[in-house]
Amino acid sequence: MRVNVLFRKAENAIAAIVIFLLALFPTMEVVARKLFKTGVANSTFYTQHLVFILALVAAMITARENKHLSLSLDMAIPAKLRRFSQFFVAMLSVMVSTAMAVASISFLLTALDNQFRVWIIPGRLFMSLLAISFVVMGVRFITPLVGQKVKWLASIIGIALGLIISAPTFIDIFMGLGQELPDFLRKLIEIINPILPSLALFLIGLLLLSSIFGTPIFILMGGIALLLFIRNGFGSAIIPNEAYSMLIDNSIPAIPLFAIAGFILSESKASERLVRLFRALFGWFPGGLAVMAILVSAFFTTFTGASGVTILALGALLSVVLIKGDYPKNFSYGLLTSSGSIGLLFPPSLPIIIYGISAQVSIKDMFIGGIVPGILMVLVLIIFVVFFAKRKKVPTEYFHIKEALLSIKESIWEILLPVVIILFFFGGLTTLVESSAIAVVYTLIVQLVIKNDLKIRQLMTVVNKAVPIIGGVLIILAVAKGLSYFIVDAQIPMKLSEWVGVNIGSKLVFLLLLNIALLITGCLMDIFSAIIVVVPLILPLGAHFGIDPVHLGIIFLANMELGYLTPPVGLNLFLASYRFNEPLTKIYREVIPFLIIQLIAVLIITYVPAISTGLLSLLN
Repeated sequence: MRVNVLFRKAENAIAAIVIFLLALFPTMEVVARKLFKTGVANSTFYTQHLVFILALVAAMITARENKHLSLSLDMAIPAKLRRFSQFFVAMLSVMVSTAMAVASISFLLTALDNQFRVWIIPGRLFMSLLAISFVVMGVRFITPLVGQKVKWLASIIGIALGLIISAPTFIDIFMGLGQELPDFLRKLIEIINPILPSLALFLIGLLLLSSIFGTPIFILMGGIALLLFIRNGFGSAIIPNEAYSMLIDNSIPAIPLFAIAGFILSESKASERLVRLFRALFGWFPGGLAVMAILVSAFFTTFTGASGVTILALGALLSVVLIKGDYPKNFSYGLLTSSGSIGLLFPPSLPIIIYGISAQVSIKDMFIGGIVPGILMVLVLIIFVVFFAKRKKVPTEYFHIKEALLSIKESIWEILLPVVIILFFFGGLTTLVESSAIAVVYTLIVQLVIKNDLKIRQLMTVVNKAVPIIGGVLIILAVAKGLSYFIVDAQIPMKLSEWVGVNIGSKLVFLLLLNIALLITGCLMDIFSAIIVVVPLILPLGAHFGIDPVHLGIIFLANMELGYLTPPVGLNLFLASYRFNEPLTKIYREVIPFLIIQLIAVLIITYVPAISTGLLSLLN
């Protein structure tokens, strides 16, 4: 027990230290470059590998807290089946974790140069964190199960299946060690090899089925990728190799840094100041309080990048304000559920960054391309709530110039945050990662020193709340890259493009079908894994029909944003049901009008390319 407590504290401490260093190195780089006309030696290398450490430690913490992203329909599962579903999910999660740990060992033995080092640490020792993290997560997937016998049974079956599907990988491991394969293992592999293709197909089916029971998305993505590689006779070391290459991408550090900045804001009194500001500025006209809720939600979602954070962090505060302002409870819950993802098209949105990395499209161009469509998505909601308020005769508030000026004075530092980021990044003064580090430093100075909302000792609470989100997102990106590699290597995008070219002649028809497909994808997958897995499929299709890459990206992200609201399994629906303590079916009904309104905006964005590319063309 004492060892477990010490391990937990060590994990938390490592995550906090890495986040601190992650913000420090890019900031030092900016200061050194501007003041001393030099830089910090190897700062990019340090930052990349700090993210690698953070991703794996955060993933372990996320498993510990049982907060890995999933698409569970747990509320709809009968109580009698719940214990079986938990056992089923834990067993498959252990299977995939075991196989991924074996694949990671193969990767560090066969793919890494003996001379490779990270700082002074031998590369293979450093990379062993990959295998360790999967082992630790495998253990933690078992922990929530009730009963020792059940835990042992799930562990034994999961480990056994994981080792069986990893049988060919052991050949690579022994080769990496420079050892002969033992006779008993060679004979065992000869027995297993003929059944592996059928077994892999069967296990893929089980994994897909388990998704409705709450299997973590990264387990689904990683497991399916692993089994596809095994079924087709490829080495499983490709997956950890792709995970490593993904996590050390130059732009990836911006993801945890912007997320931390968002969490610092959400844990301070910034939300209260922004509510006061937008209430003072917009509360005097019909629908003013609802407009305030939309704008505050958009502001926070832009920085956290995960709509669930906005609903969970601000849902209580905003719902109280709306209901006290005589807005019906049903309307308030529907509005806040739909507003939870409304800021995803504005810079510095994390999905835009990830899309740019995956599609190899300029992130700066994507940021510019998302501004007008983002405004349109916000505007249609505002128009709707204004008409609703007028029809229902919701009372307005008096405009007080003194209160407006005081609220601007109180919240000026929060208002300046996006301005600072835009000026630094779009002005060419800093890179994206440096901008995200400055955002963290800026929010820390504002909340710790200027506003004194947070104390130094409270920063650990902020880190503890942010790390499960960071870990959940980064581990999905890491393992989904392996699945993306398989899709591209199997030439699926090329074959799909050829099929579409033969069967669909109209660009308008293609765009409509694309909207439908992406809406379904957004409903069934989280936005982060969808970007990595689906984008390689649609890029050649977009090119075939001459669709601008930025426009295609905005279409994709707008549909994903809408997918969060789409019944029956849109992620925002589950989070809203949890946050507002309302039945899921009721949330479905409440969100439908907002879903229809935003669908209209998505169709306009799709069929009017100038909305996405006009500002970019003007600036260029």
